[in-house]
Amino acid sequence: MISCTFRALLTAGLLALGAATPTAAADADNRPDIVVAVADNPPTLEPAKELSNVGTRITYSVFDTLIRRDFLSEKGGGGSKLVPSLATDWKRLDDKTLEVKLREGVKFQNGADFTAEDVIFTFSPERLIGDDSPLPQGRAYFGVLDHIEKIDDHTVRFVTKEPDPLLEQRLASWASWIVNKKDWLEKANGKAFAQFPVGTGPYMLDDYRADQYVKLKAFDGYWGGKPTASTVTFKKVPEPAARIAGLVSGEFDIITNVAPDQIPQIDGYDDIETRSVVLANSHVLVYNTDNAVLKDKRVRQAMNLAIDRQLLVDALWGGEAVVPNGHQYPEYGDMYQADRPGFEYNPEKARKLLQEAGYNGEEIVYATEPQYYLNALPAAQAMLEMWKAVGLNVKLEVREDIDTIPNDQLMVRNWSNSTRYPDPVGGLWNTWGPFGSAQKSWQTWSPEEFNKVGRELETTLDHDKRFALAVKLMDIWEDEAPGTILYQPLETYGVRKSLKWQPYTFYYMDLRPDNLKDEAHGS
Repeated sequence: MISCTFRALLTAGLLALGAATPTAAADADNRPDIVVAVADNPPTLEPAKELSNVGTRITYSVFDTLIRRDFLSEKGGGGSKLVPSLATDWKRLDDKTLEVKLREGVKFQNGADFTAEDVIFTFSPERLIGDDSPLPQGRAYFGVLDHIEKIDDHTVRFVTKEPDPLLEQRLASWASWIVNKKDWLEKANGKAFAQFPVGTGPYMLDDYRADQYVKLKAFDGYWGGKPTASTVTFKKVPEPAARIAGLVSGEFDIITNVAPDQIPQIDGYDDIETRSVVLANSHVLVYNTDNAVLKDKRVRQAMNLAIDRQLLVDALWGGEAVVPNGHQYPEYGDMYQADRPGFEYNPEKARKLLQEAGYNGEEIVYATEPQYYLNALPAAQAMLEMWKAVGLNVKLEVREDIDTIPNDQLMVRNWSNSTRYPDPVGGLWNTWGPFGSAQKSWQTWSPEEFNKVGRELETTLDHDKRFALAVKLMDIWEDEAPGTILYQPLETYGVRKSLKWQPYTFYYMDLRPDNLKDEAHGS
């Protein structure tokens, strides 16, 4: 624990430097100016462009979806219940048509009325689902969408190419945040996309400084109630120790990416605490299946068998992270394969596979960024020793941005996979399918059978058939081994105790009035 003397000196020093902090004085209505210290910030707030952990934590409070997943419907912030948002009602007219009633009287942050035209544009080929769309990831989520029909200003019909069992879930999840058509087109102005469009959420962009902070201000015209903070600033603070010091001093109200061994230190104070959730997200490895050394799947299988995942969890996460039984999560409900065997740790079998594959010590390069994923470096260093123990020659390469590695030079990289919606289609298929990064961006895998099964899973309504297809899809992925799951990380935040805020089992930071109260300011 930091001593009281050190804490006092630290606070005095930080107050002397306070002018560097981009926060405003409290408004006359006494709402707080909240500062969140984060490891990184996104380069854009276009909600279907920045689909990342650093992006969605901000865009979630700037934009609304038509339907909302109520994470608070279950204790711990992992609920899956769907509730109205910008849509007040929805119903299936047939297997391919969903009619949606839009909420009336909603305003965008620029004062424009929210209408059917904005919904149609949000999901249009021009912006999201066309072959020439500036947001190609949109097709990973809405490739099944054929078109949207306008019935009147506040009624639309979504029409899909094939039956889609998850359309309602899609409309409550990634790439579905509604933008204002006129604003988006004016800001794009012939460019690829609008970098900072307006939404209907409780907070709107106030200031954006690359590599420093993103500052949001309250949108008091929010249809869901007056926001409980005046401003929210996401300040980039890459070093974990600096984030903790700022929380201790009172400079920061929330900090992200707290390591397990830092939890007791923060919990030792009277006015701050940690709040943790196991994410419905997994840290994963990606293998380049076209690489000459990794082309034989037995080498990739051996790499997976050599990893002692539970040891990583115990050593790096204090036993609090979770090793899932496959690329799935219990929130899948009746699509969860509860009896599926977990990932096997078998060094002897790994050695045998390497011998069968004719592996002869060729160098394999594993690339990782230093700070993006919590515990990425120590996990990599531990796995290097595990791989060495079975005869694999793996070299670690640390880069500030591993996406700069050309596809043909990429061998092994780390990544994370989140479940976009509680179903195998929203997890394994979405992330590893034809529009996911492994196939589309990095071009590390081209699986015909996997894609065939995934497309059928995506368009089948019968539960039993879907379950069998989901089992087959995961079987193919584990056998082909284009990558592997390491664990579901423990996401821990440091929070000022007087701030009543519940983290979710996802990277979203929900700052809406029903999930953010500040007892210190009476808001």
